[in-house]
Amino acid sequence: MTTRGVLFVHSAPRALCPHIEWAVAGVLGARVGLDWIRQPASPGTWRAELSWQGEAATASKLASALRGWHLLRFEVTSEPCPTAEGERYSCTPELGIYHAVTGIHGDIMIPEDRLRAAAARAARGESDLQAEISRLLGKPWDDELEPFRHAGEGAPVRWLHQVV
Repeated sequence: MTTRGVLFVHSAPRALCPHIEWAVAGVLGARVGLDWIRQPASPGTWRAELSWQGEAATASKLASALRGWHLLRFEVTSEPCPTAEGERYSCTPELGIYHAVTGIHGDIMIPEDRLRAAAARAARGESDLQAEISRLLGKPWDDELEPFRHAGEGAPVRWLHQVV
């Protein structure tokens, strides 16, 4: 069963760009040439997007191939399909990688055991429940990536149209 998704490279040093393409090509099994544009939120870095189609595990393979590279900010999403939920991976140099399961409408679905663990930490006074929920929803990653998500001047814009 296949799904589709998008890889967003929000910022990468120029020297890392070919390595990103090679890593993505290794996962997708096809040559990849990304359209790199300057990232105005971080001068000296570049951004790119790639829509992909592949097996349900492709998003996790892409995130694994790119995680841990210094100064790289990226997100990978995949849509739900009949055999798997959707996924979202976000990664920043400061926070590391975040993974969320997403439902058919894009909502983050938090597993019961993660909610119970967060509530238990808050009940023991180890953390604040609101902060725990914020982290489970990926808010620290969203806060850090938001300035990078906005395309700079000259960035290609893709319009998605719903077919009725």
